[in-house]
Amino acid sequence: MKKFSSVWGGSRKPGKQRKHRLNSPLHAKHKFMRACLSGELSKKYGKRSLGLRKGDKVKVMAGQFKRHEGRVESAILAKTRVFVSGAEVTKKDGTKKLVAFDPSNLMITELNLDDKFRQKILERK
Repeated sequence: MKKFSSVWGGSRKPGKQRKHRLNSPLHAKHKFMRACLSGELSKKYGKRSLGLRKGDKVKVMAGQFKRHEGRVESAILAKTRVFVSGAEVTKKDGTKKLVAFDPSNLMITELNLDDKFRQKILERK
C-alpha cells in the first residue's frame, strides 16, 4: 500500500476521498475535527469554523438527534467522531450508550476558552 501523501491534490472520486481521510495520520486527521460556528460566534471572531474541543457546547444539525444541544463529552481523533452529552440510545439490555457524531453535523454554540492557546487561535487573523 502507498504511503500517505500530504500533498494530495484531490480527486472527484468519492472512494479516493474516503481512502485519503481513512489513511491519513493523526496530525492530519486533527484538521477534519472542525465544526462550523453559530452566527453570533462567527460575527464575533470573524471565522466560519473552529476545531472541536472537549467542553464546547454544540448543537446537532442532522440525524436522529437534530436540534439537540449538549456539551462535547469526548472526541475520538482516529475515527473522527464526537460524543455529545444527552444524546444517548437505549440498548436492548437497557443500558444507555452515547451516540457518535461526525463533526460536520455539529455547530458550535458556546466555546470552551480555558486553554490560552485556543484564545490565541481566535485572536489571530
